[in-house]
Amino acid sequence: MARGRPQGFGRDTGLQARMLLTMFLLTLLYVAFVGALFAAGAGALLIAVVAVVLLVLQLSTADKLALATLGAKQVTPQQEPELHAIIERLCVQANLPKPRVAVIESSMPNACAMGRSPKKATVCATRGILELLDTSELEGVMGHELTHVVNRDVMVMTFASFFATLAAMIMQFALFFGAFGGGGYGRGARDEEEDILIVLLVAAVVYAISFVLLQTLSRYREFAADRGSAVLTGRPSALSSALLKIDGAMHRTPTKDLRVAEGMSAFFIIPARSKQSIMNLFSDHPPLDKRLAALSRLESQLQGTA
Repeated sequence: MARGRPQGFGRDTGLQARMLLTMFLLTLLYVAFVGALFAAGAGALLIAVVAVVLLVLQLSTADKLALATLGAKQVTPQQEPELHAIIERLCVQANLPKPRVAVIESSMPNACAMGRSPKKATVCATRGILELLDTSELEGVMGHELTHVVNRDVMVMTFASFFATLAAMIMQFALFFGAFGGGGYGRGARDEEEDILIVLLVAAVVYAISFVLLQTLSRYREFAADRGSAVLTGRPSALSSALLKIDGAMHRTPTKDLRVAEGMSAFFIIPARSKQSIMNLFSDHPPLDKRLAALSRLESQLQGTA
């Protein structure tokens, strides 16, 4: 008989509400975007069809492409017995199907979860994090990643990022390839230039709003995953210790290793970026001190001292 989940563990209702709101706002934004393209003379129907095809491809292949880009390799219990044992134990406690387990051969200490649903999920750990953390700390990190699986926020992040990607693609086509006009002279040419300018401006607004919504959602989902791990393992202090170790070791990680993972930084437990990266101006993770403070409060609550 399946065990029940620990009291308080499960889908984060605050995160679920934020994901629904984000998707609703992005859908409205996308409808307005297609309407603006149609008004500017673009083939709105063609754009909608292409967008649907691209969305299906992204949802069905995004996790596989991400894992391939990171060099993640699925491992067996014989190859990584401790990692498998930790994940199996947590899955029994959480009443979850065991995900695929993969290792990224990188010195960068980090971990992530990919997949559209609990049955399709893959939990990844880098070689660096396996060598850095002790068993309880690694358990805290894996609890964090399994909480992402429970909340299905990886799928929502993948879906939501599609709008920003599509807007960026349309901006590039309009700017560099004249996808919405064929050139010419006189009044017609001026009208085409104005249409292209409208498309560029609308696409830029769509990209900016999508980016802000994604960053906001990404930061909250990290707090939710930290809380889920703390409840599942019963040891918030172990996750705090792990986060401090990972953050300290990240600063010593070779830049070449960080650059490989930088494009998927939002999916890692700690940002996969060098200090010199311009993307540090747009954080997709909450500040470490706020995460540690939240975990400290959870520690007090679980011990009954709050």
